Amino acid sequence: MLRLSLTPLLVLVLGVSLGAAFPHDTPRKSCRLSKYQNIVPDEQKAVDKMRKEFFFSLSLGLCLQVNNPKCNTRLFQRKWNAVDLPMSDRVVLVAAELNLTTAMLELPAVPSFAEACRRPLDFFTQARQDVQGCPLSLQVDPSHQPSGKLRRWLHKLQVAMETETTECLRASTIHHVLQVLDNLRCAALQDKC
Repeated sequence: MLRLSLTPLLVLVLGVSLGAAFPHDTPRKSCRLSKYQNIVPDEQKAVDKMRKEFFFSLSLGLCLQVNNPKCNTRLFQRKWNAVDLPMSDRVVLVAAELNLTTAMLELPAVPSFAEACRRPLDFFTQARQDVQGCPLSLQVDPSHQPSGKLRRWLHKLQVAMETETTECLRASTIHHVLQVLDNLRCAALQDKC
């Protein structure tokens, strides 16, 4: 089921996600999460439009089919929310979600969906770059380890990357893209979330 093209994505997602929890000697840019405390309504509308276009294209058979009975990823169905995590874990969660989201939006698509993806992809790519400077600046303790909840979810992500098809991961990610926006906002709000 795993296509070789997903292997670099898995390395990237897990490397950044898990690596973000550990201190590095290299200097990082400053954390610029505050601008995501209030996500511009136009960005939210563009993301929602992209999501609707994906499922419309899927219903017309224009997108790769994901109605495979073995497509049962429940990556974004968790018994906890970002607010339930410590602040440093929220940033690690958002970094992993943004890496996955941008990777899935970068995949080739039919023209109508590719056009609908352009603005959300730019937004999520910029957010991913902004988040990359954050884990170290939000950590209270340099020896921080992700919480059990987050470690289990990161493991679940790793398993899904190894066992699910690209189409299944893409559909799940796009279906839950508004949740990724909420988690980004929560990480930006820090203790006010």
